[in-house]
Amino acid sequence: MALTKYLRPHLGAMVNVVRDLVLFESPSNNKHAVDALGEYLADVFRAAKARVTMHWSEKFGDHLQADFEGDGGGRVLLLGHYDTVWDIGTLKSMPVREDKGRLWGPGVLDMKAGIMQMLFAIDALRSTRGSLPRPVTVLLVTDEEVGSESSRKITERIARECEAVFVLEPSFGPQGALKTARKGVGDYTIRVHGKAAHAGLDPTKGANAILELSRQLPKVEKFMDLKKGITVNPGVIRGGTRTNVVAAEASCEVDARISAMSQAAALDKKFQGLKAMDRRCTIEVDGGINRPPLERSEAVARLFKIAQRVGAELGMKLTEASVGGGSDGNFTAALGIPTLDGMGAVGEGAHAVNESVMVDELVPRTVLLARMIEEI
Repeated sequence: MALTKYLRPHLGAMVNVVRDLVLFESPSNNKHAVDALGEYLADVFRAAKARVTMHWSEKFGDHLQADFEGDGGGRVLLLGHYDTVWDIGTLKSMPVREDKGRLWGPGVLDMKAGIMQMLFAIDALRSTRGSLPRPVTVLLVTDEEVGSESSRKITERIARECEAVFVLEPSFGPQGALKTARKGVGDYTIRVHGKAAHAGLDPTKGANAILELSRQLPKVEKFMDLKKGITVNPGVIRGGTRTNVVAAEASCEVDARISAMSQAAALDKKFQGLKAMDRRCTIEVDGGINRPPLERSEAVARLFKIAQRVGAELGMKLTEASVGGGSDGNFTAALGIPTLDGMGAVGEGAHAVNESVMVDELVPRTVLLARMIEEI
C-alpha cells in the first residue's frame, strides 16, 4: 500500500517527533510549560500548511486548532490533548529512551505519540494523493487530564461542524483495541458540618463531623452497581483541626462513573439524599456527572466496522473495548457525532512509571488513521 510504503522510511523521523514532544514537559496545572509546547506545535502545524488558531485560556494552556483544506466535503476532527499528568522534573527519573522495541517517557503514550500520528497521517495522504480527500481539523486541548473545564465548549462547537471524530488517545491493551465505549465521569464532594467542643472537657457537647462522615461512607459504597457499570470511589478525606478538638467539619471527594447517561439522575438523587445519622450534624453535597459516557451507539459501531475492514486490508485484526476512563470523545459522542476513540498508539503504562509505546506499531497505526480519513 502506498501509505505504508511512504511512511516506513519515515519511522525514525516519527520517533524523533514523539521524543521532541515528550521533552516538553507539560503538566495540566502549569500554564507556562503547556503554552511553551503549544507555541512549538503551532509552528509545526503552520509548517505543515495548516491554518492555526490558538484559543486563549486563563487558567490552563491555550488550546490549539489546526485546519487543513481538502478536496471533498465531510470534515473530520482529529481530537487530542497535549497536557499530561506528569509534574515538571519527571524527566529526571523517567528519561526519554528507546529500548527493547519501545519508546519510554512521561506522556509518550498519553498522548504525544497520537499527536505525531496526526501530523504524519496528514503528510502521508498529501504526499501519496497530492491533497487531502476532505477537510481535516486538528484540535489539541490542554486540560483533558483535569476535566476539560475550559475546552469543552470549544470541542463541542468544532465537533458539530464535522462528520466524524477520531480521538487519538492511546489504544487499549497490547492488541491495540479501539475504544467504542467509555464511562461517564463525575465528582461529588460530601461535606459534614458538626459542632466543635473540647475533646477532654466537653466531648458530649460537640458533634463530631468526622464520625458522621464515617457513617455515611458505607451508604455511599452501596451506590456501586458493578453489573450496571456504576462505580463510586471515596478518594480524598479531610476533617478536623486538632486531636483535642471535636471535629466541626469533614469532607470527602468521591469519584463517580456511569455506563449510560440514563443512570446519572438516579445516582445524583442518591447522593443528594444522604441524611445525617447524628441530628446535630448537617450534610451538604456538591457535584455531579461532568463528562457524559461515550455510549456504543449505531454511529460509533459503524465507524468501528469501517475500521475493522480497513484494518483487515492492512493485516490488522482490530478489536473493540469498553473502558472505565473518560476522554474528550465522550463530549462529541454525546452530541451524536460519530466518534471512534483509541486511535492512538499501542503501548502500556499510561499515567505510570512504565509508560511506553511500541515503536513497530507507529507506522501501522498512522496508516490506519490516514485510511480512516479517506474512508468515512
